[in-house]
Amino acid sequence: MPEYDRLTTLLQRFKLNVTPVQAGHAGLVIALDGEGAPKSLLFSPIGGIATNDKRIAFAAILDWDKGGNPLFQSLPDLVDCTIAQEPNAQALARLICHEAAADRCGSASVLNRLCEVLVVRILRHLMLQGHAETGLLAGLSDPRLSRAIVSMHDLPDRLWTADDLAYVAGLSLSRFSELFVEVVGETPMAYLRRWRLILARQDLISGDRVSAVAHRYGYGSTEGFSRAFRRHYGKTPIQMRREVAA
Repeated sequence: MPEYDRLTTLLQRFKLNVTPVQAGHAGLVIALDGEGAPKSLLFSPIGGIATNDKRIAFAAILDWDKGGNPLFQSLPDLVDCTIAQEPNAQALARLICHEAAADRCGSASVLNRLCEVLVVRILRHLMLQGHAETGLLAGLSDPRLSRAIVSMHDLPDRLWTADDLAYVAGLSLSRFSELFVEVVGETPMAYLRRWRLILARQDLISGDRVSAVAHRYGYGSTEGFSRAFRRHYGKTPIQMRREVAA
């Protein structure tokens, strides 16, 4: 089978924003060892990391569209990574600490990009180690389910069927459906509907017409799309757009 990328579409769709803060209110913390070298990373999608480590070199809030990003919602509450024996990760952590301390022009943009690289490394580590038991991260960690999930992410406008997705995963329909629910926590078609509505919300916020968004994601009518959107978000597309614009 051809190579595929489990993270790129998610990274393109959800922008990471970094705001340096004091430890105790952070979603990302870099701590130093006794010699001043980066030794560990603490990462939490819910924030509020509490730590008594006096050698904190960097702490920041990470905003990765928590209300809409399905990957962010599936992460463990706290990830603790030791990087003392990883020169590349240490070099990246040093660069982040230096950039934050220097506070030069463009630092905010540079920190966003550097922290995005760091988060990607953390996600790779989590998928490789299989830390997630259920949810999207667990699905992306599975070599069979991830092919179907990436197909949905990359081609949301395709008229996917459960049979199509099972074929992509290399599984029988019954085994695919059973495994998907067991690992991801919902049926393949339920996840596809949720993913399309997440993208639809983004497109509406960007200013796309309701009718165009409905057609883009396979809804037969604007009314049908509006009903599905309201069931998921508790408000119609027009109401949501007005709230964002207010």
